[in-house]
Amino acid sequence: MKCIRCHTLCEVGQRFCLRCKAVVEEEGEPCSLNDVTFDRVRSGATEDTLPMDSSSDEEDFQDASDLFLDLYLGKDEDTSQRVQADSLETEPSQQMDAAVAVPTSPGEITVHYVGSDSVSLSWRPSDRRYALTYSCNTQREIRSIQGSNSAVVEGLYPGTEYTFSVTSVTEDRNLSAVTTMSMYTKPLPPERVKIDQVSSESVSLGWDKPIGVTEACLVTCSCDGEEVQKITTESNTLTFSSLSPGVKYSFHVSTVLKNGTQSKSAVTYGRTKTHLESLLLDLGLEQHYTEKLDLSTVLQIDEKTVTDEPAQTLSALPWIFLKRLMMVNVTARSVKCTSLGGEASCDASFCNIDLDLESVVDNLDSSNVVNPLDIVTALFLCSNGFLQQEMVLKMSMCQFSVPLLLHNCDTEECTLMLWAMRDIVKKFRPHSLADSRGFVEDRIVLSDLPMVSFVRLGECSLSKSLILNKLLSNPQQYHDTFVHHDMECGDSPRRISNGLVEISWYLPSGKKNIDIFGEAIAVTNLRGDIRSFETQYSFLCQTSAAVFVFFDNLDTKYKLLTSQHTKAQLFLVGNTQSKSFSIDALKRTAAELNLKKSSIILKTKQMNEADFVKNLRNTVGELIKNSKSKMPLEQMAEVAHELGILVDEDYKECQSAKINADAITSKIYDTPQYKESQLPLQGQIWKELARIEKEECRLRKAGNQNLEMYKSELQTDKRQLREQQRRYDISEAMTCFINAISSTGLERTYFLKWMRMNLDNMARKNLSGLRELYKEKSQNSSENKDEIADLDRQISNSSLGTEHFLREMGQLYESAVLLEETEESRQQLKHLPRLCAELLLDGFPLELVDGDASNIPLRWVSDVLHQLNVLVQPKSKILVVTVLGVQSTGKSTLLNTMFGVQFAVSSGRCTRGAFMLLIKVKDDFKKELNCDFLVIIDTEGLKSPELAQLDDSYEHDNELATLVVGLSDVTIINIAMENSTEMKDILQIVVHAFLRMKEVGKKPKCQFVHQNVADVSAHDKNMRDRKMLLEQLNEMTQAAARMENKEENKSFTDVMEYNPETGNWYIPGLWHGNPPMAPVNAGYSESVYEFKKNMIEVFQNCEASGNNILDFLEWTKSLWNAVKYENFIFSFRNSLVAYMKLCVEFSKWEWSFRKHMHTWMTNAETRISNFGTIAMKYQTGDVRDFLHHLKSEASIELVQWEKTLLDNLTKYFEQADGHVYLVERYREDFANSTKSLKREIENSVLSKLGADVEIQQGMNKLATIKKNYTAVMEEKVLKLVENCRENKCQRPDQELDREFEKVWEETVQELSFTGLKKIDIVSHVLSQLRSNMMQKAVNEKLNNVKLEDHGTKPFIVSPGGFLKKLVNSIYMNENTRKTQAMADNLIDKCKEFVRETVQNKTNYHDTYIQEILHMIEEKLEANRNLGTSNKFELSIKLYICGFASRAFQAMHEQFICENNPRWCLEQFKGKYLADFKDLFSGQDQCQKKAAEFTNLCLRPAVEACVTNSLGLEIVDVMLTGQNAFQFSSRTFFQYSILKQLLSAFNFDDYVSYICHYEAFVKNWILNEILKRFSQGNKMFELEKYQLNGIIKVINEAISKAQTNENDNIKEFLQDICRELGEKLVIPQDALEATMILNNSKQEQFAHWLKTSVVEMEQSLTEEFQKAGDVKTKLKRQKIKPQNELFTRVFGCGKQCPFCGAPCEAGGEAHNEHCASIHRPQGLGQFRFNVSMKLCTDICSSAVFSEGSFKCYETNEELQPLKKYREIFPNWHIPADPSIQASDYWKYVMAKFNKEFAIQYVAHPGDIPPAWKRITKEQAENSLRESFSIN
Repeated sequence: MKCIRCHTLCEVGQRFCLRCKAVVEEEGEPCSLNDVTFDRVRSGATEDTLPMDSSSDEEDFQDASDLFLDLYLGKDEDTSQRVQADSLETEPSQQMDAAVAVPTSPGEITVHYVGSDSVSLSWRPSDRRYALTYSCNTQREIRSIQGSNSAVVEGLYPGTEYTFSVTSVTEDRNLSAVTTMSMYTKPLPPERVKIDQVSSESVSLGWDKPIGVTEACLVTCSCDGEEVQKITTESNTLTFSSLSPGVKYSFHVSTVLKNGTQSKSAVTYGRTKTHLESLLLDLGLEQHYTEKLDLSTVLQIDEKTVTDEPAQTLSALPWIFLKRLMMVNVTARSVKCTSLGGEASCDASFCNIDLDLESVVDNLDSSNVVNPLDIVTALFLCSNGFLQQEMVLKMSMCQFSVPLLLHNCDTEECTLMLWAMRDIVKKFRPHSLADSRGFVEDRIVLSDLPMVSFVRLGECSLSKSLILNKLLSNPQQYHDTFVHHDMECGDSPRRISNGLVEISWYLPSGKKNIDIFGEAIAVTNLRGDIRSFETQYSFLCQTSAAVFVFFDNLDTKYKLLTSQHTKAQLFLVGNTQSKSFSIDALKRTAAELNLKKSSIILKTKQMNEADFVKNLRNTVGELIKNSKSKMPLEQMAEVAHELGILVDEDYKECQSAKINADAITSKIYDTPQYKESQLPLQGQIWKELARIEKEECRLRKAGNQNLEMYKSELQTDKRQLREQQRRYDISEAMTCFINAISSTGLERTYFLKWMRMNLDNMARKNLSGLRELYKEKSQNSSENKDEIADLDRQISNSSLGTEHFLREMGQLYESAVLLEETEESRQQLKHLPRLCAELLLDGFPLELVDGDASNIPLRWVSDVLHQLNVLVQPKSKILVVTVLGVQSTGKSTLLNTMFGVQFAVSSGRCTRGAFMLLIKVKDDFKKELNCDFLVIIDTEGLKSPELAQLDDSYEHDNELATLVVGLSDVTIINIAMENSTEMKDILQIVVHAFLRMKEVGKKPKCQFVHQNVADVSAHDKNMRDRKMLLEQLNEMTQAAARMENKEENKSFTDVMEYNPETGNWYIPGLWHGNPPMAPVNAGYSESVYEFKKNMIEVFQNCEASGNNILDFLEWTKSLWNAVKYENFIFSFRNSLVAYMKLCVEFSKWEWSFRKHMHTWMTNAETRISNFGTIAMKYQTGDVRDFLHHLKSEASIELVQWEKTLLDNLTKYFEQADGHVYLVERYREDFANSTKSLKREIENSVLSKLGADVEIQQGMNKLATIKKNYTAVMEEKVLKLVENCRENKCQRPDQELDREFEKVWEETVQELSFTGLKKIDIVSHVLSQLRSNMMQKAVNEKLNNVKLEDHGTKPFIVSPGGFLKKLVNSIYMNENTRKTQAMADNLIDKCKEFVRETVQNKTNYHDTYIQEILHMIEEKLEANRNLGTSNKFELSIKLYICGFASRAFQAMHEQFICENNPRWCLEQFKGKYLADFKDLFSGQDQCQKKAAEFTNLCLRPAVEACVTNSLGLEIVDVMLTGQNAFQFSSRTFFQYSILKQLLSAFNFDDYVSYICHYEAFVKNWILNEILKRFSQGNKMFELEKYQLNGIIKVINEAISKAQTNENDNIKEFLQDICRELGEKLVIPQDALEATMILNNSKQEQFAHWLKTSVVEMEQSLTEEFQKAGDVKTKLKRQKIKPQNELFTRVFGCGKQCPFCGAPCEAGGEAHNEHCASIHRPQGLGQFRFNVSMKLCTDICSSAVFSEGSFKCYETNEELQPLKKYREIFPNWHIPADPSIQASDYWKYVMAKFNKEFAIQYVAHPGDIPPAWKRITKEQAENSLRESFSIN
């Protein structure tokens, strides 16, 4: 070894020279100097990875060059020091040998170019080589340069300081002095510069810092090329503030180094938001600026509807405002964002002793406060016209000011809100009408009122809005009409609402002592300075009677006042106490404007605010008296157009809709005459039709006439009335109306709004005149009696609304649908129901009950609701709420306030009939309410004065109440306390309705609302009243029950859900003060809100009777039918329904019995499997005793359950209701079925117990052999361990493996392996077959039989050999076909049994083949009518036993192979070896052995247990939830199949159902299970549930075993197994292998065992979740769920001998077979002998005809159909028309007539014409009727 620097000899292994400290290296050829690096390339760092500091103090230099080694790094220096430039200095020359020559230094380094990743250098030239070294903190490299004095260095890091060193190198490797310089590479610009956040005055940026050591970033903000701001930051984020709104800026970001070097700039652009955009973003409304909010979105029900949480964010404020406004809450504008830390900081301030006023002042944070005007303005800008209209209406009711001119601060556009104010109707009494007690009622936009405007010029010290509020308010009843500075959040700076012009009205009540002004006036208020909003000021000047200008200092500002062309009288309002007030400027302005002294109103120092307001009020009052300048708001649109102001009605859709509406309403002069000419169908004809429909049902006026003749006459009358309706052409008005509502989008909604407003205006005008005349005539009532009666009629007939046009539309449709499908008139009108359904979705009410005719146009309503269902699918779940009460008690107002809807409450027209309206439920709240829509039903008032004189008024109210209560999930009973005298009558009507609903199985919820009760203690004070109310309700219930013959109902709560404490609500009066200036009472809104919250809770607890729209429709039909028939027990009218109910109940009991015995049998099988093992908890001496014990236990269970079912049957027939007396005759059948069920289960259980015990005996013998082998092997291994330890030396694994292998081979050779013997299964099967056929005289034929040759080819039935006698070929073929079908079915059934048996992987037992032979005999017995012979029986048994024996032989051989003792021992060889090594080394085995026990013993047992228990759980799932109906009874099962067949309508499916019924049903059930469990995680949930239960049992067993004192782990494991013995079957081989060679300690082992169990649970959970193939899982089930369900619904399997309809009778041991619906006999392959045409006769009709039939059972002799029971005594085919063959099968045969003929080799049947007219819908309806499905 030699030092390469000083050439000193060094010792081998020495790393550093002791003389010069250079690195020493072995001598050899020098390496190349090119590109040798000292960076992290050695350690594998990639080019893109920044090198990291080394954790080692030394580096491996073995492959470095000699030159590189000259650079010395001290051994003790750390890595970070070694990569610094300073460390490149060489050692002083004094340390070198004196004889070494020093070369000349290269001189100064010159830099020619610096880039981001490269530099160009040069130095003084010479003829030597150079060594160039460059380094930075993370990089160091050396380059050798020959023949050049320059270099380009590449691959540098950007923005990094590098040190470059150059030294000359002589040929003998001597080095010159080092020339060094440092420089920075150029930095890269920042990457991915992006704008993170933008507001109106700030922009936040972010970027990624580039690679390199950057000092800071320089960010420049520019606009239009001019620099705005420049900021240097060390961060990678920055926010620019104080920017201008709505301006586009450029942002340049460059990197700056320590030495000032700057990179290129990265540029991005951003535009600040305008004030409007910024506010909309804060309020979360930015999306709605373009996509306008609509009314339906605001009204939909969601979680926020009933939550009172304060706003935590600004985005919540608009929604809280809207929520309160829709409920007409006067606190709507008092919305404020509450910070989360508000309360905490408040509490802290109270605890703080130090007085820190500065912090109190500084704490005034306005960032979470928004001015209410800004919220209002933002919402109006983001809403469509209909929401704006609703908002204005509700704001007006709250006496809030509403927008007149809506200003958009972005576009500087103004909009006149004429449409928005169209819906406001005001009623007032000016003093000019006070004496006559007349009043004015009109739309505010049409009212000719003087307008007074208030504006501001410059700054003003007076609060204009506050003064306006005081001006319009009584001293006793102050109200904040306009938002002002002193209101909550009113002092927050306005961001977008300046330029807004608000309007409000003062309306007198006619009471001079109270009214402020004697006439009505409009008051407007311009927000902001008129200098900024000259357009608005000009508009006000031209439309107002007077303009009041508030100012402080006029100076030169007055010129604006003189420049405007104004029609209004100008008033100046100033404050002399203002510091800027100038009397000279005021004088100059007054002179310029020629103002009188009376036109200047000043607040002087001596004048307080009350006097000032009084002075202002007097001025306005005088102005109103003398002013003739009046302009309706509608007329102001012309002024707006002149000034370039937009008008919200100018939209094309709105104008087009107005033209259409005016075209209709402009032609109405005389309303009653107009209705007769333009709406004729709903007049007397419709009323007469309604009367006849009820009479058809009730037959009250039949007298002594023949009922059938009378009904025929009524039918004729109805037909004539419909013909009379059809003779009317569609009127011009209806044509226009239908065309208008056929338009799409907004135009239709605008049209209906215009129609409603126009019609209301006309009605108001007409009623006003008629009322005046009525008032005049009433003064002499005795003289004008006839005239008064005529006026009464006119007032009633003057009612005309959109509902009349929609009603006419319904009548047009009802008359048209009676025409043929192809009729042009019908085709033209078929789209009407969809139009009406769309209107419902748009928020318009649908008339459910025609209040004038007291009738439901059922076809019209049905089709509308069907179309609605189509439009909303699949979201069609509904909840229904109805309000009932006396007329004019605020029912509609209550609903409008609760839900924000628009039921008519004005125009003097009360609700007639019943109207329904939809409210959407928001998606995130649907689960809470379990519905998609709320259906609100508003009804006409009960005890209506208009109907009071009619004889049937009480009946009318009863019918209406019954209908709406029946349709409702919740009924609100509205009681006004001032009408308490009528309350008793109302309650009696309601009680009748609820009582009737109980009869149809409905028990609605009820809420009583007591209106006009204002006392806060009302609830407590009225406790006695509530008690009296309940007593009255109970009394009425008893009275009503007597009338309805239902006297078992003793109390009100018997018929409905009602709690006196929670079911009563007290609501104060609607108005706060005296109308018309009174706002809605806040107490009313809050009380209604509390009631609404309670209602939502009630909805959440509702189990909706009408789950969806179609169910609601069915209820409507059924209820109305019941109302017409006066039949309120219609759901339980016949015995069929009662019988079906009994079948459903018995099916439940039967499944409970079967499930219990399945569970018991599973447990018994587990105990049998554990018999004779350590897992057996209670060991019995002999296996026979054990079997006897199990059989006794089974018998006890069977007897107990048989008794339970018989007791249930007895209790069922003892119940008071349910009409059980109708099915009393079936009691014995079901009792026999119970006994039959017990026998069936008993035979199955006892047979299985015997077989399982016998198989287990063989397994136990095998287990004993295995155990002995295991014991021998354990002894040998332990001896080997002892021998190895005696040598007392460590042995390598290879030697231990050899020693173990040697002992293993020796032991295996010593053991004599004897396992189970292979047997000949074919011989066993043949022996069983001989025993079975011993009595059939066919044994001689079995002597030469080779069973293995049978069952290999298809089984073919030949006619010869089993027919009793030869018959004609046609019948022979038919009987052969039936026999072949029976054989095929039997073979399939046996094959399935064999597959399931083989799947269990058990050993063969003779009971298996005995079960198969029993199945064959059972099938042949059930089909003995086929006349099969012994020969046929033998052939089919041989066929089935043939394939069964081969399968069982293979199963047996597989079982022997898997249980071979040697194979089992070899299976654990690796485990023995591992245990041997552990024991030898003394290693702790706890964790390992615990894992082995868990994985080898517990896991297989747990998996098997979960699999075995799933079958029953799957059945339970299928019997509940969505499939509950299908499998609840055989009848409902049939209905479900037939309905699905109709939906698919596939011919092959029908053939399979009719001809291969059993196979079809099995396949259908399997598909239903797959469908149910393939969706979601239902299967996994069941597996997880079972797994959790088993894991719990295992943990309990471990814990219990820990309490025992055990000598070793073997005993501990035995204790655990014993505890699990009745739950799990633990593999004995694995258990024995786990227990031997185990040196674990119990405590540690238990700990690790519990840990392993947790891991096993997690692993199995993941495995269950991943295994998604449901079909595979079903195949592994021991109890097949499809088979259990098949047994439940298949029944006896008998089919109608004529048509093949399956029997649906309940129980197994029924005496009679029956079917709900029979088919045309041709579908059962019956045909006429001569023509060979399929027979179209239907059994239920044919068996009562004079016809005859013949078949095999009649020996081919004709028999009368009437005597069919002599041939088929067990079949009952009733003639009851309610269960006759329905249109369903007629429709099927009519559609597939030709196909069935081809399938059955016959000619098509003669289909009656009526069958061909049946539609698919009619077929489905008839199916429901046949099976009594409502």
